[in-house]
Amino acid sequence: MTEFIPPGSRFHPLPSPFSFKRGGALHGGRVAYETWGQLNTQADNAVLIVTGLSPDAHAASNADNPAPGWWEAMVGPGRPVDTDRWFVICVNSLGSCKGSTGPASINPATGEPYRLTFPELSVEDGARAAIEVVRALGIARLACVLGNSMGGMTALALLMLEPGIARSHINISGSAQALPFSIAIRSLQREAIRLDPQWNGGAYDDAHYPESGMRMARKLGVITYRSALEWDGRFGRVRLDSDQVDDDPFGLEFQVESYLEGHARRFVRFFDPNCYLYLSRSMDWFDLAEYADGDVLAGLSRIKVEKALAIGANTDILFPVQQQQQIADGLRAGGAEAAFIGLDSPQGHDAFLVDFQRFGPAVSNFLAAL
Repeated sequence: MTEFIPPGSRFHPLPSPFSFKRGGALHGGRVAYETWGQLNTQADNAVLIVTGLSPDAHAASNADNPAPGWWEAMVGPGRPVDTDRWFVICVNSLGSCKGSTGPASINPATGEPYRLTFPELSVEDGARAAIEVVRALGIARLACVLGNSMGGMTALALLMLEPGIARSHINISGSAQALPFSIAIRSLQREAIRLDPQWNGGAYDDAHYPESGMRMARKLGVITYRSALEWDGRFGRVRLDSDQVDDDPFGLEFQVESYLEGHARRFVRFFDPNCYLYLSRSMDWFDLAEYADGDVLAGLSRIKVEKALAIGANTDILFPVQQQQQIADGLRAGGAEAAFIGLDSPQGHDAFLVDFQRFGPAVSNFLAAL
């Protein structure tokens, strides 16, 4: 059980107890976050970034941590999220292992990691934790809340739970509810982890760690994060060199297999398996239709912002672009000036992390017009 906290992280203590949507509560919980830029005297130039499942709060380099962040090309002086103009906050998701309290954190009541005693986590719980950070920083109203992937869900939950908290919203490759395909994929990922004998009902340690389950979960995830178009263009049917092939008759043979293996091995020891399970399941449970008698568009229409932009990649199979179109349509029905942009990026769901030539201008133009 390990937490992976970036240097320079700041921490906001949550109210104690901090109650969860599905029951249970945290005592002594916290949220990790980082900031860039300066909050102006009116405190009206703040942009909140809420992230996908695995990123930490270190979206970009700053004085406290000069290492490049996971969204380095998008956040900073003169970049699409321009820190010369905006005061930018990025929070690490509640339930993560990157500084915010999660299953890998120590339960102060027992002195042991929470593991599976952590309360059942929902996207709404993460949204409420992010709201606590915003309020603690003295911000009554955000200029914009920006959510990527799972963060797109968190942003919508935040806007639903705290009406008026933001003037505008950018939803990137997010959704208002989990679709069956996405639920099925995440279910298989969780099953791979839970069926690893080393998982041991969540009671693993560094010496007895469900590495195989995490490897398989990550490989399956990476396959869905990118597109068949990209896989074909990057790897084709190219085989490994003879000195790279091991003696296993069913071992790695193609370059795409080697890529997935390397990617998985870099990930498995840097994200806690129980945290992965909790965050993954929270996405499956999320559904704005719950707030409008089963009608997701009606749920979206209850969110009130002045302007909104929903962006997606046309090759995304995990959060397909019809979900971003749905977000724009629903927010527009609620009175927002809302637009949708489907980008012809070959990188699939992960395009927002790599295709800055397409995603950068869309974000920059929207924020410039605020």
